[in-house]
Amino acid sequence: MSLFDAFRIAGTGLSAQSRRLNAVASNIANADSAAAPGAQPYRAKQVLFETAPLDGTNATGAGVKVSEVREDQSAPRRLHDPAHPLADAEGYVNMPNVDPVEEMVNMISASRTYQMNAEVANTAKALLLKTLSLGS
Repeated sequence: MSLFDAFRIAGTGLSAQSRRLNAVASNIANADSAAAPGAQPYRAKQVLFETAPLDGTNATGAGVKVSEVREDQSAPRRLHDPAHPLADAEGYVNMPNVDPVEEMVNMISASRTYQMNAEVANTAKALLLKTLSLGS
């Protein structure tokens, strides 16, 4: 595997984790958005990954890519709050199926994975610079 392959692999990881962080941010931002009676509340988004072969004829290894961004199909939370302006006739408000604790764990995991991919790219860059300095 060449150092250029390391750049490509790290780049695919950075791109995939960036999409995951965007989905987490969207989920957290909409965690408390109520839906009107009869309307569908926001559904949490989950990012799914798959292995992606690297472009190029001599490339070894594989990267990662986003295969799909899927909406969580679990039931919305029903919050009993008769005083809420969006409450139905029974006093329930439909809330998103977002679990803030789970989203924070996803955010930490995606952030650390993003940082590790950036570190791989920086290490490959340092190795290439060191290799170039040996030749002079």
